[in-house]
Amino acid sequence: MPTRRTLPHEPPRWIDPSREIWFITVCCETRRANQLACDEIGPALIETIQHRNRSGVWWTWLVTVMPDHVHLLASFPSTGDGMVRVMTEWKRWTARSLKIRWQQNFFDHRLRHDESYLAKADYILHNPVRAGLVAHWEQWPYRWWPEDTIFTDLAR
Repeated sequence: MPTRRTLPHEPPRWIDPSREIWFITVCCETRRANQLACDEIGPALIETIQHRNRSGVWWTWLVTVMPDHVHLLASFPSTGDGMVRVMTEWKRWTARSLKIRWQQNFFDHRLRHDESYLAKADYILHNPVRAGLVAHWEQWPYRWWPEDTIFTDLAR
């Protein structure tokens, strides 16, 4: 039986990761079960993301924690460990400390010039609405963005 080839996550060398925004999805091992969107895990998971923002490990523009996956818009410093290592370490730490069972790897997509950052953000923010979890994205408690981004105006 043929094996499925995995695609590389690291950007080509001519891409400066600090100037790029990545749409990232990280899924739990067991799908369709609420492992993340609860008061014990959701806020703690967001805190780990905020901590890494403050530490300069990455820059997260937006995050939404869903019951069985997390969506991020993030950038990674060009002088850092690279996206794969940063994501692997974050998943390892949250698996150990929060007892989350993640799927192997993650999905990433570099937003290109013809793709709208705001269109991806809209997709991420409305994910709980499409899933039937809330009527309006503003009602979803497990989302976060830094105060000094374009999304600050959305919260008002």
